[in-house]
Amino acid sequence: MAVALLAATATAALAAGCTDHHGPAQDGRGRQQTPTPGQSQQLVSGTPVLAVKIDNAPAARPQTGLDSADVVYAEQVEGGLSRLMAVYATTLPKVVGPVRSARESDLELLRQFHNPTLAFSGAQHKLLPLINSAPLQAEPPAKASGAYFRGTDRPAPHNLYLRPARLLASPPGAKALTTGFRFGSAPAGGKPENRRTIRYPAAGFAFTWSANLHRYLVAMDGTPTRTADGKPVAPATVVVQYVKVRQSAFHDVLGNNTPYTETVGSGKAQVLRDGRVYDVNWQRRKATDGTQFTTKDGKPANFAKGQVWVVLAKAP
Repeated sequence: MAVALLAATATAALAAGCTDHHGPAQDGRGRQQTPTPGQSQQLVSGTPVLAVKIDNAPAARPQTGLDSADVVYAEQVEGGLSRLMAVYATTLPKVVGPVRSARESDLELLRQFHNPTLAFSGAQHKLLPLINSAPLQAEPPAKASGAYFRGTDRPAPHNLYLRPARLLASPPGAKALTTGFRFGSAPAGGKPENRRTIRYPAAGFAFTWSANLHRYLVAMDGTPTRTADGKPVAPATVVVQYVKVRQSAFHDVLGNNTPYTETVGSGKAQVLRDGRVYDVNWQRRKATDGTQFTTKDGKPANFAKGQVWVVLAKAP
């Protein structure tokens, strides 16, 4: 039984990560080249956010730089596993990763930002033309090799890391976060709730309120989430957003369909802040809009100041 479970887990992990086709530049002997500062990189103009697709397979943990993100989106991928997209605007950590491949759903989610920079390890070849034509700055290793490096503490593909400063000269600031989120005092009502668990078919997230930190402690697949340097990942607000998850036109190399998570539309959500949970509605009229979260009386559901996690869960 244990062997079968291990084999199934390995197959699912392969299914969720088999679309990466690009890596950092190598020399003629197949060795990774050591980039020099600013090597072949052109700083992005304007004030875009940086969005990074982050590996969330067990072999990719602990991640690096996840605690510095302003917003972390969790989405379902092939095999029922999860992947993260971290959005950086107010702080650019020295290193982020491991970096993994993009999905079609990411393009719709990122339309809320003005010309965002997307760092990702690659994508299915049929998806690449859609990424290249999207209103964003695509920066995979094939294009920005000097911004990436391979770590030595874990095997590929779970060891690709990004140096954000090679893509952005400086953090664009909070004004670039055109998510539609509102921050302020807590809404009226709500009910006490110290722990919330969200499950995907082959992955799980748990958020436990810490009164001492005044933040939620994150656990993934039953293991506390810490960064590579031991810092706990602790958002101030957690949003469980119920969305439609359907099949896309894409499959991985094993034939598994890639889920498409629809983030334009409307539906129900729950906002966790200050150790309480609030039932709210969400609406995003078009892809270029942010998402509005409102209470039953139509008032904005304010978030607590700090990192926000949005877990995109399949609507019942």
